[in-house]
Amino acid sequence: MNDHPVIARIRLNPHSRDVQRDLRDATQMHRTLMRMVPDGLGDAPRHQAGLLYRLDETDTASTLLAQAAQLDPSRLPTGYGHADVKSLTPMFTALRKGLAVRYRIVLNPAKRERLPLEQKGKRGRIVPLSGSDADQWWLRRATEAGLDVHVLTPMEPVHPRGHNASGMRHSLLRYDGTATVTDPDALHNAVVHGIGRGKPYGAGLLSLAPARTA
Repeated sequence: MNDHPVIARIRLNPHSRDVQRDLRDATQMHRTLMRMVPDGLGDAPRHQAGLLYRLDETDTASTLLAQAAQLDPSRLPTGYGHADVKSLTPMFTALRKGLAVRYRIVLNPAKRERLPLEQKGKRGRIVPLSGSDADQWWLRRATEAGLDVHVLTPMEPVHPRGHNASGMRHSLLRYDGTATVTDPDALHNAVVHGIGRGKPYGAGLLSLAPARTA
């Protein structure tokens, strides 16, 4: 996998039937985005491509961010949206210890259920986290990823749009905030590989930008 991936910002066309279908079904959206990566990537193509994505929505527009080692937006369905692609190399080059950044990430905070002793040897269910438990999960993951979080603003959960949406969509949470870089190498790795579960459903993509200083 390329350690300096590219990112595409795709302004979705709300009139496209393909877009309307994908907004209802995260599995279909994942399939559409996989069209942008090279063919022949084996049994785990998303992992091999390093594909991560996030849907950013406002009252007036929907924008997809897609990150991978290589992306070819011309392979998206006709009329899907307008895509701008750029390298993340300048961002990685700028990372240094002590740098103040703004971040955004959609996550699937979860833990494995602890089973009673009589079920020793079995694995418990993956249980979604919410509220302060989810916040603490993100703070731990951020620390491991080389970020000292100062401001943590949880947003409304991302809800499934249709009957085909994965149940995991119920537990996607977005966090925006500010932080200081404590470990540039760990942060580089977190950006490239994503954080947490649910990557095929739009979780794990960490966006960074320099924080404005007074």
